[in-house]
Amino acid sequence: MGPYLSAGKRAVEMNIKTMIKNKTEELLINEFCCSSDELNGKSTVFSINFNAKQPYIKILAYRNCVVVCTSEDLHPKVQELLLNKNRDEIFELPLVYGQTIHYVPDNGCIDDMSDSLKYECECLFYRDILSLDGVTGFENSLAFHENGSTSTKAVCIAKDKNKIIGVAGAAESSINGVWEIGIDVREEYRNARLGTYLVKRLTKELLARNIIPFYSASVTNIGSQMVASRCGYIPFWVDTFGTILDGSSIYNDITKDLSSKFTG
Repeated sequence: MGPYLSAGKRAVEMNIKTMIKNKTEELLINEFCCSSDELNGKSTVFSINFNAKQPYIKILAYRNCVVVCTSEDLHPKVQELLLNKNRDEIFELPLVYGQTIHYVPDNGCIDDMSDSLKYECECLFYRDILSLDGVTGFENSLAFHENGSTSTKAVCIAKDKNKIIGVAGAAESSINGVWEIGIDVREEYRNARLGTYLVKRLTKELLARNIIPFYSASVTNIGSQMVASRCGYIPFWVDTFGTILDGSSIYNDITKDLSSKFTG
């Protein structure tokens, strides 16, 4: 029976792996306005997001492909500027700032819940999350609007004597069935693998519901990257965070001259 069970488990893992790849690529195709062939190619693709507020630039690195997605007004200038540039040179474009690594679960994190947790743990979905309205300090995983609503659709919370000390939360993306996970742990409870446990637990709950989670970390946030690694997540794509052209950079006083020269 052993070999048959092993083969069956491998088949399930391959099915999950294929589902993760297909749904994640669907998200990237939608977000970066490219085709499946372009996404899985080896070229630099210059695409247009016709729905983006102007000005807009976002750059993606996925496998052997780079996608430079812009608003329609910037498309000709950006394409001319980046033509024949390699991937590193494209990501050094001074018109964009910040880089984010996005992770998806590898097969290893699906069944591995060996970490023990000495705190009370609970998972909530959809309307049940509204019972947490008023809870603060967990901006990456659970945040409520002034009217009491929240974009968070699933949470896994840890409590120490009825005090919430950690939250892993997930919110919907632009693609049905693909949710982004965020994690917050109160400072005095960090470095005890609480965040790892909560992300693993929420990942397992989502996959059981055929929801594909992904996890995001800044390239400068080593701690968050370590959480992803310990949870069995693997890096899947990298993209830029923002553009100086919309005035969102904290260095706008310095960059506004460059911005005006490029858009003028």
